[in-house]
Amino acid sequence: MPGTRKLGRPTASRLAMLRAMVTFLLEKGRIETTVTRAKEVRAMTEKMITIAKDPSLASKRKVMAFVTKEAVTKKLFDEIAPKYAERNGGYTRIIKTGARRGDAAEMAIIELV
Repeated sequence: MPGTRKLGRPTASRLAMLRAMVTFLLEKGRIETTVTRAKEVRAMTEKMITIAKDPSLASKRKVMAFVTKEAVTKKLFDEIAPKYAERNGGYTRIIKTGARRGDAAEMAIIELV
């Protein structure tokens, strides 16, 4: 179930971080972050892509309520969702890259397949 990890932050801060990371992932196609954050971002991103596969007004409003940039929402509905029309989930991939130098946190790259 998405959203079960607290990531050491209060709820409002955690949701703002996740919204920003999902928006950036949909905009750029790949981001580098910690493994735990990547797993949370994967769940939210896949949920947004699944919602965007239905091009109704209600689904556009749901996505716009979560994604922070209108241009990214347009890209999601016009480019990303049609690309995954025949696919039933598994839109992202997490590749572990090793430990971060400063605090030895396990790092990963999350990207759209």
